[in-house]
Amino acid sequence: MAIKGITIGTLARKAGVNIETIRYYQRRGLLQEPPKPAEGYRLYPLEAVARVLFIKRAQRLGFSLEEIINLLRLGEGNCSETKALAMQKLSAIESRLQDLERMRRTLQQLVQQCESGVAEARCPIVASLADREFDAR
Repeated sequence: MAIKGITIGTLARKAGVNIETIRYYQRRGLLQEPPKPAEGYRLYPLEAVARVLFIKRAQRLGFSLEEIINLLRLGEGNCSETKALAMQKLSAIESRLQDLERMRRTLQQLVQQCESGVAEARCPIVASLADREFDAR
């Protein structure tokens, strides 16, 4: 007897997510909900595991669920469009990294001011956050 599919619990376990994640992906249109037979449980095709794993890997690369829907829609045959989406994501990540580096430098400077003991009666970190002129850029 051949296996016709797997239950939602088995799908979740094999993909390393919880059942609510599977249901959420269904509501968002990332994963199709199989029909429920008159008796028994819905059975998901084995390919559903690969699809959930694809979604999770794309999320780890920073893609939103909307972007992942687009990637799935494009499929494997649209490399140039997929590349364009990846380049947009890369640009956004690089911009965010620049912002994070600016924030890091600012915090390093503030911590150094505290450690130097030159700080006046006010804590330089709290003072800079309270200062309306403060800008981490």
